[in-house]
Amino acid sequence: MSKSPVRAQAKGADGVSEGHDSAVGEQGVNRPERGVIRPGKATKGSGKESAGPAGEPAPKPVAKRVGRKPESHLAMVRRARRINRELAELYPYAHPELDFRNPFELLVATVLSAQTTDLRVNQTTPALFAAYPTPEDMAAAVPEELEEIIRPTGFFRAKAKSLIGLSAALRDDFGGEVPGRLADLVTLPGVGRKTANVVLGNAFGVPGITVDTHFGRLVRRWKWTEQEDPEKVEAEICAIFPKSEWTMLSHRVIFHGRRVCHARKPACGACPIAPLCPAYGEGETDPEKARKLLKYEMGGKPGQRLSPPADYPGRPAPAPGAD
Repeated sequence: MSKSPVRAQAKGADGVSEGHDSAVGEQGVNRPERGVIRPGKATKGSGKESAGPAGEPAPKPVAKRVGRKPESHLAMVRRARRINRELAELYPYAHPELDFRNPFELLVATVLSAQTTDLRVNQTTPALFAAYPTPEDMAAAVPEELEEIIRPTGFFRAKAKSLIGLSAALRDDFGGEVPGRLADLVTLPGVGRKTANVVLGNAFGVPGITVDTHFGRLVRRWKWTEQEDPEKVEAEICAIFPKSEWTMLSHRVIFHGRRVCHARKPACGACPIAPLCPAYGEGETDPEKARKLLKYEMGGKPGQRLSPPADYPGRPAPAPGAD
């Protein structure tokens, strides 16, 4: 079992849709301070200003700045890698937003995170793992008792069935240990490729792309892919970036999707990578209004983990019963 925190992030068990919150290039952009959005800074070499105080010019969408010629694949790859570098500066503390101490806890928490917030999962798992600390314990659980503990996460009957099934498979087929291979993980009940990549990246240090709803939405907005199928998205994004970047790229993109580039109303006017974004203008472009849309530590609010990493600049999430 992993004894130290490892980095990765994902949402939801495979097969369940997600409707909740539960990345080498050319010129650089002025770097924001650690964990701080600096929307008033200009982009070096672009000739355009990023979103500044009210009344100042806002950044132009990529499509307009590059003229009428369509962006070549090479130009897109360079832009994508530049966005990744900017996100690495913006979120140097990117981390899993599910609390876990070992591969089994991560696997269970990821299954539970479908159709709910990571905060709700993190508030539920302390009692769950106190009652069922090992696969053997969970495999022997009385379904109704397990359901009652995980009820706050929603879809508790289906999730309880998956948890008991995968725990029994770990007990019977893998000696009570979570396997470290994709081919083995996807044989577990309720575990598909996405969840398997979460566990591999988090607990075993095996690079992988986590295509959750946030990731898919942003990479399509940024024109890195037009694919909708998660496996096709994964394949196309993997071809753009070195394998060593895959896991952390997933963290950064998902962090940005949760904090700035929201589904319904992106905070375009407060986004440091706006000059690189073809979708700029789909959201709020007024800097002051956009800043009010920022979430979690970007908006001065708690994150989703009860026990975040030491380098996380925000506040821990409230304990069970405190929200």
